This record gives sequence, C-alpha cells and structure tokens, in this order.
Amino acid sequence: MNSGEADEIGALLAVLETGSFTAAGRKLGRDSSVISRRLKALETRLGTRLVERSTRRLSPTDAGMRLRDRVQEAMQLIRSGEDEARSLSASPIGLLRVSLPAGFGRRWIAPRLPAFLARYPTLEVEAVFTDRFVDLIAERFDAGVRIGRLQDNRLVARRVLTMRRLLCASPGYLKAHPPIRHPRDLAQHACIGFTPMASHPVWHLSRQGQRHAVRTRPRLATDDIDAVMHAALAGTGVAYCADWIVANELREQRLVEVLPTWDVVGDEAMHVIRASAQHTPAKVRAFIDWTVEEFERAPWASGMAKRR
Repeated sequence: MNSGEADEIGALLAVLETGSFTAAGRKLGRDSSVISRRLKALETRLGTRLVERSTRRLSPTDAGMRLRDRVQEAMQLIRSGEDEARSLSASPIGLLRVSLPAGFGRRWIAPRLPAFLARYPTLEVEAVFTDRFVDLIAERFDAGVRIGRLQDNRLVARRVLTMRRLLCASPGYLKAHPPIRHPRDLAQHACIGFTPMASHPVWHLSRQGQRHAVRTRPRLATDDIDAVMHAALAGTGVAYCADWIVANELREQRLVEVLPTWDVVGDEAMHVIRASAQHTPAKVRAFIDWTVEEFERAPWASGMAKRR
C-alpha cells in the first residue's frame, strides 16, 4: 500500500467514525474537501460505493463496513507486532489501555493504580471506568477487568476471585418493620432491586437443600450499584447487592446483613481479560499478574463478620 492509498483508507475510517466530512477533516487536520476527494478516489479505485451521503449524516454501505472491519483487523495485527517487538525489553514499557468496571474500579482498583505505576516506572496507563459493554479489540484496549458473566469468546480470561451476593438493610429500617426470619417474609417488605440481575425482580435464596424464589416489590429499581447502596443506607428497604459494594458499611454497622444464614444464589466472578492473541505483551502480563496478586484475597473481606 502506497501513501496515497493509506490516505484514502484513513479518510474512510475518519468519515465512518465521525459521521461527516467536516469532522473527519478536523480529526485528520485536513480540509473537508480533501477528505471528500480521497473517499471518492477510494470508491473509484475499488469500483463500489462505500459511504451513503445525505444532508444529515454519512453512513457506511455494506461494502464500507466490511472494508472498515478488515482494516481494523489489520491494524490490530500491526499493533500486536509492535507490542511483540516492544516486549522484547525485560521491563514493561509504553502505553497500557485498560477497561475497568465503574463502581468496582473506583472503589477497589483506582486506589491501587499509583502503586502499580510505581512498580513499573516505564509504563503509562490510560484507565477507562465504565459499566457499558466494552469491545476490547475494536476499542483498542490492552486488557480489562470484568465482573459477572463473560460472553466474548475472542477474549482470554483469568478468573481472579468470586464475589458473594447478599441482602442488607439499615438498622433503622429493620427496627421499624416486621422481622425477616425466612425468605418468604421478603414479600412483605420494600426492596431495592438491581435491574442488570438476570432474574430481577425475583430473588433466589437457598439453605441446606431448600430453595426459595421470592418475587420482590421494589420501591426502587436501578442499574446503578451506588444508588442501591445509598437507598439502603437511607432506610428505603432491603437491598440486593454484592459484598464488595457494602463491605465498609457492614463493617461500620451502618448496614446489617439480612438472612445471613441463607445463601443468595448467583455469586459472580471477577476476571482479568485480554484479547485472544498468541503473543501477550510484557505490559499486559504485568497488569494481569498484578491484578491477580492484589485480589488473590478479597480486600473488602478484612474485618467483616464471618457468616453464621
């Protein structure tokens, strides 16, 4: 590929990413007319239309999407080759882009990142905290941390630990409402539901072979774990959450575990993941090993009351 052909491909990718010639020109530091000419030259050379033009937005044709996907795959191979060459150094070096779950990452990973940087002074880290699904390959992340079920079989995952799910409420709420001695009692209580849970609003509990499915009446249902915790602290009702979310609040007795002798079905795992590639750069190996080391034992479990 010569430089002109590379410029044409660059114009196509910029147009598809930004949705307009003007924005693509800004991204590439070129006039919009230059971007338009490059795209037209590429379409002429390939003999097919790659982008549909309208007065509102540019959108890819099927051929344009296929070409974009193949180019991104090729770029990934190039980056892998660069990483392989870079990793010949004994020390991890360069930019490490990691995707981290927002709530868990802010609580438990962000405070530890400075120590990771201190251990590897030749590394730079770009950490993105988000709860949306992130395509590690398409979005050019080197590694990530996932909580819950893994669905992308293109990734290599290493299981780090298991988080326990539990029910909890504030002492004030429990004092003001009827006692909860059995899962069926939950049907008479205000509950705080976490909507990403697959069985929401049904909660499943088990003990010694007994299993109960309780259809709750959520006073609040939300996809944000912090909103669940704050509602529980305010006495809104009984919350369904993971131990890492409310560990400090349980330790300080601002929240109390409900039905502690019952297991809340659906423990979730923490994984550290990377793209499925034969070669793993030194910087990615360093992050994976560090994550496993830091979370070999759940840091939030220290000082928590043992289950009865």
